[in-house]
Amino acid sequence: MLEPTGDAGVDAVSTITEISEAERLDRLRLIRSDNVGPRTFRSLLLHFGSARAALERLPDLARRGGARASARICSADDARRELAASRKLGISLLAPGEAGYPPRLATLDDAPPLLGIRGDIDSLMRPLIGIVGSRNASAAGLKFAGQLARELSDAGFVIISGLARGIDQAAHRASLAGGTIAVLAGGHDCIYPPEHEDLLAAIVTGHGAAISEMPLGHEPRARDFPRRNRLISGSALGVIVVEAAHRSGSLITARMAAEQGREVFAVPGSPLDPRAAGTNDLIKQGATLVTEAADIIRAVAPIMGRPLQLPLREDEEEPFAPDPESYDRDQIVALLGPTPVSIDDLIRISGLAPAVLRTVLLELELAGRLERHGGGLVSLS
Repeated sequence: MLEPTGDAGVDAVSTITEISEAERLDRLRLIRSDNVGPRTFRSLLLHFGSARAALERLPDLARRGGARASARICSADDARRELAASRKLGISLLAPGEAGYPPRLATLDDAPPLLGIRGDIDSLMRPLIGIVGSRNASAAGLKFAGQLARELSDAGFVIISGLARGIDQAAHRASLAGGTIAVLAGGHDCIYPPEHEDLLAAIVTGHGAAISEMPLGHEPRARDFPRRNRLISGSALGVIVVEAAHRSGSLITARMAAEQGREVFAVPGSPLDPRAAGTNDLIKQGATLVTEAADIIRAVAPIMGRPLQLPLREDEEEPFAPDPESYDRDQIVALLGPTPVSIDDLIRISGLAPAVLRTVLLELELAGRLERHGGGLVSLS
C-alpha cells in the first residue's frame, strides 16, 4: 500500500503567460457574443490572431454562413461592467496559460477562453482529483467518498467536484482543510443548490476555490451541467465515480474524462443497489476499481511528471480559406443534417480542402446553423 506523502507537488505547468487588460476585455466580448462557444472562440483566435480582429469579422462571417438576422456582439461597455462586477466579488477572469488557470484544463480544445475564479488561486495549480457520484447517495457511499477525499487531501491532492448534493458535497466537506475546488454550473452569484452557499463560502475563504465559465447572473439550466462536468474532468488527473445509476450525470463526467485522456476510477457496489449499476458497468468497461486511496495515488503517480501537451498554435494548424466559393458552402450544407457526422468524414466525402471545410463550418456556426458535439462531430441546428 502506498502511504500518503502529504505533498503531491505542483501540477506540470509550461511557461506561465499573461494577457493585457485590453486583450482580456476583447476576449470577454468575443466569448459573450452570440453563437461563439469555446471551440469557435479558439478557431477565431487561430484564424485572426486576436480577439479584436475576430470581433470585427463576426458580422461578415455570420452573413456568409447564411444568418437571417444580425447576431448580438457583446459591447465593450457590457464587458467592462462584467469585469468590474467580477472584481467587486473577488472573481478573477483568467485565460488559459495564466497563473491560476488549471493547467490540465488549458490543454483542452474546448477550454473556457476566460474562467471566473474565486478563492485561493494557488490551489488550482496543484494536482487535482475529481470525485463525483449520486445525489441520492447511500450512507455507505457518503462515508467512503469522504474517506477517499480526506486521504487524497492528506496526500497533497486537491479535490474537485460539482457542489451537488450527495457525493459531491461529502467530498468537498472532507477535503476543506487541504483544499477543494467547486465547479459551478451557473454564474458565481447563482449558487445551486442554494443550501450549499455556506459550503461554498467555507471553500473559497479557506484553501480552495470556485470556478465557472458562465457570466454573473446566469441561472444554471439542465444543459449547463454537462458543460460543468467537462471542467471537472478536464482539470483533473483522474475522476473517481462513487455510486452512479445508469444514465446519471456522473457517468457523463466519466465518459468525458475518458475522451479527454484522464484516468477513470470507479468504486464497486452491490449488484442489488441501482445506485451502483453505473459504477459496476464502468469497471466492466475498463475503469480502475477503487477500494482505497492508494489505488488512485498509484495510478496517477506516473502521469504527474509528464509534460502537458498544449493546443496547437496559429503556426501549427492548417490555415483557413480566405473566402470559400458559394458552391463549396452548398456542397457542405447538403452533406450535413440533424444526425452528427465527423469532420474527417466530411473532408473525405466532399473532397474539399480541410481549410475550406473548417472555414465553412465556422461560418455556419456563427450563423447559428451548426451544432458541435463531442468527438469532432457536427450537425445542422
